[in-house]
Amino acid sequence: MSVTPAARAGASASVEHAATAASTPRWVVLKFGGTSVSSASNWQNIAAIVRARLGAGLRCVVVHSALSGITDRLEGLIGAALAGRHADKLAEIEARHRALAGDLKIALGERFGAFFADLRRHAEAIAQRGAVDDRTRAAVMASGELLATSLGESFLAAQGIATTWVDARQVLKAERRSGVNDKAGVLSATCDFAPDAALAAAWQAIDGVIITQGFIAANEQGDTVLLGRGGSDTSGAYFAAKLAAARLEIWTDVPGLFSANPRAVPGARLLRALHYDEAQEIASNGAKVLHPRCVLPVRQYGIPLHVYATQAPGLEGTIVSADVADSAARVKAIAIKKGITLVSMESPGMWHQVGFLADAFQVFKDQGLSVDLVSTSETNVTVSLDPAANTLDEAVLARLRAALGALCRVEIFGPCASLSLLGHNIRGILHELGAAFELFQDQKIYLVSQAANDLNFTFVIDETQGDRLVQELHQRLIQRIGSDKVLGPTWEELFGAERDARRAPAAWWEHPDKRAQLIAIAEREEAAFVYDAATLDAAVAAVRGVGAVDRWAYAMKANWHAGILRRFHAAGLMIECVSEGELDWAFAEVPGLAPADVLFTPNFAPRREYAAALARGVHVTLDNLHPLAAWPDLFRGRELFLRIDPGIGRGHHDHVRTAGAHSKFGIPVSELDTLERLIRDVGARVVGLHAHAGSGIFDVHNWTETGALLAGLARRFPEARVLDLGGGLGVPDQAGGRHFDLAALDRGVAALKREFPGREVWMEPGRYLVAEAGVLLARVTQLKTKGDVHYVGVATGMNSLIRPALYGAHHEIRNLTRLEAPATERVTVVGPICETADQFGADRWLPPTAEGDVVLIATCGAYGYSMGSNYNRRPPAREFLLE
Repeated sequence: MSVTPAARAGASASVEHAATAASTPRWVVLKFGGTSVSSASNWQNIAAIVRARLGAGLRCVVVHSALSGITDRLEGLIGAALAGRHADKLAEIEARHRALAGDLKIALGERFGAFFADLRRHAEAIAQRGAVDDRTRAAVMASGELLATSLGESFLAAQGIATTWVDARQVLKAERRSGVNDKAGVLSATCDFAPDAALAAAWQAIDGVIITQGFIAANEQGDTVLLGRGGSDTSGAYFAAKLAAARLEIWTDVPGLFSANPRAVPGARLLRALHYDEAQEIASNGAKVLHPRCVLPVRQYGIPLHVYATQAPGLEGTIVSADVADSAARVKAIAIKKGITLVSMESPGMWHQVGFLADAFQVFKDQGLSVDLVSTSETNVTVSLDPAANTLDEAVLARLRAALGALCRVEIFGPCASLSLLGHNIRGILHELGAAFELFQDQKIYLVSQAANDLNFTFVIDETQGDRLVQELHQRLIQRIGSDKVLGPTWEELFGAERDARRAPAAWWEHPDKRAQLIAIAEREEAAFVYDAATLDAAVAAVRGVGAVDRWAYAMKANWHAGILRRFHAAGLMIECVSEGELDWAFAEVPGLAPADVLFTPNFAPRREYAAALARGVHVTLDNLHPLAAWPDLFRGRELFLRIDPGIGRGHHDHVRTAGAHSKFGIPVSELDTLERLIRDVGARVVGLHAHAGSGIFDVHNWTETGALLAGLARRFPEARVLDLGGGLGVPDQAGGRHFDLAALDRGVAALKREFPGREVWMEPGRYLVAEAGVLLARVTQLKTKGDVHYVGVATGMNSLIRPALYGAHHEIRNLTRLEAPATERVTVVGPICETADQFGADRWLPPTAEGDVVLIATCGAYGYSMGSNYNRRPPAREFLLE
């Protein structure tokens, strides 16, 4: 069943009278996000939630998003249609919905067919015109919600729940906003949300549940407009306000608002209750659970907002209301917002100049840009632009720069991140935050802002610095506080056991025979690194299965155990070395190693190391102009690889990002003219180009974009037959974490080779091949409790594994002695080194642990022993290879 505009608008006087005479219905608006509506199990939960609300005497409005990933696919469809290659994208979108319909045991239905036909027509029109305007873009993007709600209607009806489908565009009307450009008015619209008695009366006359779309609305002309990415929350709030609902429930994949992003900080605490102001600040400062725009409508009309997890409907969630559960001055959350653009406006003449700020801000208004943070001095004003509130493409920023250039000198830079401490009365506890602020002492801070409403204290920093700072600040300010009215359980407490229960397949060290071998080693050794040969072989086989990559080289700095090197060489891998010491070790320990199978990629090495490598006949890579300019005779007539800086670093931590101006690696593209001249002068031949952006990367575009860059630059060096895309393939650091998609890499590299034929593609993984094959075993030495913190001390520390201290790296920690026992104690696992940073993990869940137990630290096959030291005169753990 569906409701037409005429039926809604034409509610008769008798219906209105009946609605008035009857008891006023209590409406609840249930908004479900993309992940929530993308699986059959979640839809079963949705049906149960709806039944529970109906059973409580509430009228239900279900508002939901497109299936997860479909909005991105619709963006991709537009790009494909512009190139005339949209058929496959359409087929993918249809197949995704058809698969879900099959899981739900429903037919797609006529409504779905009609909306999909509209989508196909839009794609064909874009292809014919070779262009897309904002209104067509909005119509295409709206298809995700229209298609998804047609499935939702059918499923609820099949469950015996009377359901009426309503087009949100007939109810939500975009407001005209002065000073807003046409693009923002279409792609990031706002709507009137005043209570609508006529709407409430018309919907009261409808039996059962109403299902409608998030994210979409219509303008005065009836054209489709969008509420911006994440706008489905706002749609839910609009409907709740218009119906004067008893409450709005936001159902997502996270059971409420947390004190930090729980995906990045497992110790993040559930925030049980918040005031509207606090929720607005947390949402506005980077929390993805709640869209910032959705708070205003419910706050204005005093409607409580509840946030729950669809996959775990029994958890308590977060309640946002006018009640303040705890008004004491405290930090309740730490949020990070990435992709921030800073605009610096400088002019000595602005000091005491009347109207400068007014003129400058008028420029932002004329460009349709919303300013977030502001910092001023006598000669400079710097503001931040949030990508969630602005369209910040290159054309927009170029127009802004040109317009501001008439007033002052302009500098635009990013990406930056804003890191905010959030909570009531922040000014009242600044004196208590001194120890936490010490964490910023080595960081570049562009801007500091203390909110006028006293709800946040914000730092704008390099984006690369943000994640680790959030973890460290959270640990100091929030993580160890006991539960109260505001702070609930940690993410790990809520989902750790469930995560462990669904881990599959089991890690190699959990198999009984392997576990017995590990326990036997631990009986002889207080601490030991142990590597599993079968896991090493499986990793090599996996990368060798990527047919588009012509040669793989193992970056031996990750782990130079002789048995591993021999194993990888026998499997056909090259070996990549970064020092003369590694070269000597590789040739000494790997019988039959040919120079052609070795890459030498040093950085700031002395002349003698290059001379030694050239004498051995291995492939030599230069990543600086200095060797060519200062030692030309050394390279005369030689074949060389060149390491190029792609300009953007990527990876899980700023210390492993190896590109960009703040990284010491690679030759910048701006120096290529000088490089070409030096190559000609010495008569060297460039046979390969290499680039490496960083480590811990999961997005295959990193390598395809790097390859395209190198292929373009290879035109300067006609003998460059090899494109070396580097390594850095991501490894899951937590059980159940994301695994790298080698099939996607294969497809991406194959496409790259089709676009740039005649080149070999090489890659250089290190950690990917060895990390999961290795564990660190350490016997428990002592236990300690200080207040609420329980320490488990083990026999080795950062002298064996420095990654947690250096990178803030997360390693899974298990009690191998009591592997089957339930993890009921939250502990911090530390070593014996005389450094505060000597800890392997804070707030980890282990079973009750005793002296002599064997603790296992997982994913230690890479950068463990190879980065070890004798600090405190404690030798690192010895190594063992299980054949």
